[in-house]
Amino acid sequence: MTVYAVRHVTHYSYKRPVTFGQHRVLFRPRDSFDQRLLDATIAIVPKPANIRWIHDVFGNCIALVDMAGPSDHLRFETNIRLDHTAQVPLDLEIDTEALTYPFAYDEEEMPDLDCTIIRRYPDPENEVAHWARQFVGTEPAARTGHILMTLCYAIRQSFSYARRVERGTQTPVQTLQKRQGTCRDFALLMMEAARSLGFAARFVTGYIYVPDRDGSTTLGGGSTHAWCQVYLPGAGWVEFDPTNGIVGNQDLIRVGVARDPVQAIPLWGSYDGDAGDFGDMTVQVNVTTEPGSS
Repeated sequence: MTVYAVRHVTHYSYKRPVTFGQHRVLFRPRDSFDQRLLDATIAIVPKPANIRWIHDVFGNCIALVDMAGPSDHLRFETNIRLDHTAQVPLDLEIDTEALTYPFAYDEEEMPDLDCTIIRRYPDPENEVAHWARQFVGTEPAARTGHILMTLCYAIRQSFSYARRVERGTQTPVQTLQKRQGTCRDFALLMMEAARSLGFAARFVTGYIYVPDRDGSTTLGGGSTHAWCQVYLPGAGWVEFDPTNGIVGNQDLIRVGVARDPVQAIPLWGSYDGDAGDFGDMTVQVNVTTEPGSS
């Protein structure tokens, strides 16, 4: 087990005092068999009028923050500590009937999986689906795990990671055509590619531990990270990080899951003022391991 500590600071500055709408903060991981939350704190400046906790439709833990009054700055600092156990499914324990593709999900599970199988982004020329089919091959029964691993590694090897100032996520077709994007773009591309093959897939937001930030080939450190999960009978929701070619949860700290990236924004809110009132936003994320953990 490894004990990870995550410090996440977001600072907004404005050219004059503005009033704020409610802010939603998604930073608290859910306990699971592979990660156990030890501590979670949130500090906000200026001091808010109220913080209320809820579980959203996906079971993610959300802090709803109401600000007390106008300010020309707003700062959120969240800190978490958790025990993390790496799960590296080199041989995915998939049910026998799902070892080869295609397969059918259990009828009892389909009502819950339907919304994660349906594609959600336009693909008028069927480009994403056509691209995904190449990983199935021509054999009558391809190995399910091999298809998904190859798809994940192909994005890592054939696409360029590029930080983007603009908010939001590219459509899968845009990412496929540009052959570059952010971790959120790559996660969404793999989700839609998997969905085009009939797999259930969902979006994951969280953090990634980069052992050596200087010269490291791991991408996505220094900010929130994103990847996806694919549901496989017998194995459950399996992590795939196409940005780094990771299968399993090695160095990945899962915070929230959603059907679509727009539903899993780490920090979302509004202010009442003119567009020109906004000054700047800075984000800093530090993921470290505690001495003695391994």
